[in-house]
Amino acid sequence: MTTVPMDSEKLKDMRFDVAGVDTVARDVLVMIPYTFPRRTEITVATDEFSAVCPWSGLPDYAKLTVRYLPGDRYVELKSFKYYVTSFRNVGIFQEDATNVILEHLVEALDPLFIEVHLDYNIRGGFHTLTRAQHCRADLPDGMDLGGSQPVVSDTPIDWAAWRRARGEQEGT
Repeated sequence: MTTVPMDSEKLKDMRFDVAGVDTVARDVLVMIPYTFPRRTEITVATDEFSAVCPWSGLPDYAKLTVRYLPGDRYVELKSFKYYVTSFRNVGIFQEDATNVILEHLVEALDPLFIEVHLDYNIRGGFHTLTRAQHCRADLPDGMDLGGSQPVVSDTPIDWAAWRRARGEQEGT
C-alpha cells in the first residue's frame, strides 16, 4: 500500500501571490450605443468566472450572470470577456467580487437596472450565492422598465464610423 507523506510544516506558510482589485481591467470595457425605443433586457452569463481567495491565493470558481436594462449603451461582449478574465488572479472575497463588478458596470453602462449574480462552486462544503442590484435613482416611481422608453439618440448609428473611431478594421 502506498502512503502519501504529509508534511504540514511545508504547507503551513504556503500561499500563492494574489493581485489587488486595482488590477481588474475595467478600462477594456467597450460600450455600444443603444438606440432602440423599446428596452431589451440583456443577460450575459459565463461558467468561467474565477478569482482567488485573498488569504490563501486558492481559486474560487463561479457562474457569473449579469442582467440589465440598458440606458443609452450596452457592453460589447469581447471586451466583457477580457474584463471578466482580468479577475483571474485577483485576491477578493466572494461577496466583494459581486459588488466590485456591479460598481464597474454601473459606472460604465449607467443602466436603468442591473443585477450581478455569482453562483460559486462548492468549497469546503459551502455553496455561496451572491447577488447585488442597482436601479437608477432618477427613474420615476412605477416606471415600466420593460416598455417603450425615450433614448438619447433617435438617429441610426453609422457602424463603420464607430469602428473607425475605435481604430478597428472593417469586418472584424
